[in-house]
Amino acid sequence: MTVREIRRWGDPVLRTPCEKVTEFDAALADLCRDLIETVTAREGRAGLAANQIGVGLRAFSWFIDGDAGVVVNPRLVTTEGQQDGDEGCLSLPGLWFPLSRPAYAGVEGVDENGKPVAVDGSGLMARCLLHECGHLDGELFIDRLTGEQRKAALRAAREL
Repeated sequence: MTVREIRRWGDPVLRTPCEKVTEFDAALADLCRDLIETVTAREGRAGLAANQIGVGLRAFSWFIDGDAGVVVNPRLVTTEGQQDGDEGCLSLPGLWFPLSRPAYAGVEGVDENGKPVAVDGSGLMARCLLHECGHLDGELFIDRLTGEQRKAALRAAREL
């Protein structure tokens, strides 16, 4: 397993929608292990999309409250409610901005072997699932900000 370098704001890979995984081989297993190793090496709680480590495939990992996992080819299947809170991103280190998200989210996909998995949660887990699915579509959380918050986030991102 390898802790990989995290790509930062401005890297084109973060803005490129990821490709669906079609081969479930040793390379994918290695990627999944690297995603978990990289996200668990970070302080705090987080998620990590494959494009954040320079791989344009639809896969992400999470590490929240001591629980870690990976979803390959995730698709958002449900959201409910609303929560407000600050959100940050490993590709925008140190930047946190208030962002409203659904309070509950669920995704379905497969594991590194192609077996079906479903992951859901509320609060931070919901925020993570939504955030990482966004990454796989080439989106950053600051894209969802509006008004003065968006301007401040873009200014801060350029200063990184």
